[in-house]
Amino acid sequence: MTTVLEGRPTGNATAEAGAVPSVRSTGTAQYVLTLACPERPGIVRAITAFLADRGFDIVEHQQFDDHMSGKLYLRTAFTPGDKEVSAEGLSAEFAAIADEFDMDFRIHDGRPQRLLVMVSKFGHCLNDLIFRWRAGSLGAEIAVVVSNHEDLRAMAEAAGLPFIHVPVTAGTKPEAEARLLELVAEYQADLVVLARYMQVLSNDLCRELRGRAINIHHSFLPGFKGAKPYHQAYDRGVKLVGATAHYVTADLDEGPIIEQEVFRVDHALDPDALVTVGRDAETQALSRAVKWHCQHRVLLNKTRTVVFR
Repeated sequence: MTTVLEGRPTGNATAEAGAVPSVRSTGTAQYVLTLACPERPGIVRAITAFLADRGFDIVEHQQFDDHMSGKLYLRTAFTPGDKEVSAEGLSAEFAAIADEFDMDFRIHDGRPQRLLVMVSKFGHCLNDLIFRWRAGSLGAEIAVVVSNHEDLRAMAEAAGLPFIHVPVTAGTKPEAEARLLELVAEYQADLVVLARYMQVLSNDLCRELRGRAINIHHSFLPGFKGAKPYHQAYDRGVKLVGATAHYVTADLDEGPIIEQEVFRVDHALDPDALVTVGRDAETQALSRAVKWHCQHRVLLNKTRTVVFR
């Protein structure tokens, strides 16, 4: 049995980053239980009885029985009413059930996830995330924007967000990645979002951020690699343009896929028009992937994902 409590890295958060308050139920807080375990009878009954015995109200329940692997994946959202509860306390109480059914589980409290957004020079994905964050539809808080260039400072600061420039060269890459991990801790970031960040992360950093870093790839995978992908697509006369949001792994652009968006195109679109369509696909796929992750709707299944939409 593996238990992972929902929380943030410890350390001294700056006043700019904002302190994270202790969780107290207000009667509307929604908690989420996610888990994976071998398929067998009695799992759902044990979970619902655990929640019912404590007077909790189940507001959403989804499960997927993967008959290929013999595993069950589950997401249950519930409210504790007027009770004061904590994810840590509930996890301790749930441990006996988890041991019985060999569950890998997490209990998440109602705190919004905090994002560290990484960008380079293209601003469409950052602009879209900022819009959704300010509109309250992103389901997360943007804590800080980090970039290897200065180009998007004005966009971030106009939204009231801290912008931190961390230049990267071949010779300074280890130091830059160490600084990134410092910022993850300092701003208590739950998720790192590569919003068209045009640097390849090292294998060590990919392992460190496993399951908590999302990238957007400028094609409906597999696609065109290297410079000017949309010009390559134009030269090949593609009929579909899209984007893929996936978790970051050491295998470049091959991490578990969370979401993909595609648009049908034809011969009338020149390369610039394809770029515009492609950027729309990127923003939509990335924002959905970020929202679903932050709502604890995405469970890793080896090289795949289970997404409870």
